[in-house]
Amino acid sequence: MTKPPRHKKCKVCDEEFQVIRPMQYVCGVVCAIMLAREKKEKYLDKVKRAETKAAKEKIKTRGDYLKECQQAFNAWIRERDYAEPCISCGRHHVGKYDAGHYLTVGAHPELRFNPDNCHKQCAPCNNHLSGNIVEYRKGLLAKIGPDRLDWLEGKHEPVKYAIDEIKEMTKKFRAEAKRLKLHSQGQT
Repeated sequence: MTKPPRHKKCKVCDEEFQVIRPMQYVCGVVCAIMLAREKKEKYLDKVKRAETKAAKEKIKTRGDYLKECQQAFNAWIRERDYAEPCISCGRHHVGKYDAGHYLTVGAHPELRFNPDNCHKQCAPCNNHLSGNIVEYRKGLLAKIGPDRLDWLEGKHEPVKYAIDEIKEMTKKFRAEAKRLKLHSQGQT
């Protein structure tokens, strides 16, 4: 018993054709040439994108890597504190939330990526009230306790991260933010 000839739709022109050979995707030579050209163009585009990405990576400065890491850290902080109110004013509201630093990054760069120094803060407190520091300290005292707050407000050694360390931290913060986001959506 012989199988009846199968019919497929051509990947290029969408015409129906009778399959003659296994793994036949196109109706004829013209469509086969067009499909090969499309695949070649896709491949060349992919190679070009990879080369561009590599070129951009080569010209990145340490500051660019720190900026990326800061964005990843801030995203992680917002996910970590997702269900909590603003650390300063204690309210939940519809609007933008920032990852507000208690001790500023400019004055205390060594605490830039310290989780005790950064918490979810509403945009009005962070931007319009310059961090609302007095209320931030009260919220921080309740959240992390007096011992950790004393340590935070104490003296710290300067930290200068190597580019490889910054890349590793960025990867860690992104993975942790993603894990928390999936967890908060119930997809553990």
